Amino acid sequence: MADLFDTPSSQSRDGGPRPLADRLRPKSLSEVIGQEKVLSPNGPLGAMLAAGSLSSLILWGPPGVGKTTIARLLADETDLAFVQVSAIFTGVPELRKVFEAAKLRRTNGKGTLLFVDEIHRFNKAQQDGFLPHMEDGTILLVGATTENPSFELNAALLSRAQVIVLERLSLADLERLAQRAEQELGRPLPLKGEAREAMLEMADGDGRALLNLIEQVAAWKVEGTLTRDQVAQRLMRRAAKYDKSGDEHYNLISALHKSVRGSDPDAALYWFARMLEGGEDPRFLARRITRMAVEDIGLADPQAEAVCLDGWQTYERLGSPEGELALAQAVVYLALAPKSNAVYTAYKAARAAARETGSLMPPKHILNAPTRMMKEQGYGSGYAYDHDAEDGFSGQNYFPEGMKRPVWYLPPERGFERELKKRVEYFAKLRAKRHEG
Repeated sequence: MADLFDTPSSQSRDGGPRPLADRLRPKSLSEVIGQEKVLSPNGPLGAMLAAGSLSSLILWGPPGVGKTTIARLLADETDLAFVQVSAIFTGVPELRKVFEAAKLRRTNGKGTLLFVDEIHRFNKAQQDGFLPHMEDGTILLVGATTENPSFELNAALLSRAQVIVLERLSLADLERLAQRAEQELGRPLPLKGEAREAMLEMADGDGRALLNLIEQVAAWKVEGTLTRDQVAQRLMRRAAKYDKSGDEHYNLISALHKSVRGSDPDAALYWFARMLEGGEDPRFLARRITRMAVEDIGLADPQAEAVCLDGWQTYERLGSPEGELALAQAVVYLALAPKSNAVYTAYKAARAAARETGSLMPPKHILNAPTRMMKEQGYGSGYAYDHDAEDGFSGQNYFPEGMKRPVWYLPPERGFERELKKRVEYFAKLRAKRHEG
């Protein structure tokens, strides 16, 4: 069996082995796998290149989807000098040198594509430093980020660059990459079908991670083909992409919240588990599921809030990992509970009205009159004590005088709010009857 590094293309210039990811780096944009949406003739980058009007770009996507490769190939396509820096290792002095070199290059008739990896790591002042050089044409900036640009990059920088969203590689994309790797290696990988699928899943949409896994598999000296379990024992699954303070944090909590709102307990448990596996603080999850109870379930099931608070308290007493089961129970309860945002909607409407009419006084008949002067002003005059009414309801107006009575709380025909809807309608009829009288 041929060795993994026995072909000329596998040798680096200094005679050492070249990583498989470097050997398989696409030589043209047409060879890039998995980003057809942006690179096709109708895609944003394809259209720019066809028109010969490439602008500054922010490439936003997860690791291992080709951000660096695409930037390098864009420079080749537009005949620009390719300069790469990393925001992690580059400071202001180094950037000044880069800009000076780009200016000199420009006087000699050559433009510069400056690729900035992890551009979101630069602070506001550093990001602002790119602006004049982008505006006068010294550089064409291509930044790469794994974080949401709208959160991490200055508005001024974003206004001068187009954001291009790159997607994680699908299993089909990863399989194409694996086949390309096998062609480079000159032999198939010693894997059964299910073992090959397991390897692709371990890469978790990251092409670079997949090529690293393939390199490991190709180096094994094995007889026959390996099963799924054998591969699982030999390979380490790629750590799930999860930053507790970054974009993925917000993506997953949004997925959990919407799965609960959509009454899907299995999906809700999945996203709950994904966050726990990523190292999320269970107390954060306890707060968020309690918020879901009051925002999306409300009075359709008044017990839901108590279930969340009980689960939270149980977690505090038991700790991890046992206490997390109490939170999981709360998640399932919320997913299956009747849903209503009637109180939430009414509350927002009331807040909006309060901002608009915040200087209006309550009607005098519901004001206390602790002094003679206040009594003379009519405070408390005409107040009807509800308990004295035959049915315990006076029907008086409690809104400011001259303010049209609104209707904000509209309970749906779901869960406990069916009963509340009957009460709302009952009091509305009584109120109308009192006013008629």
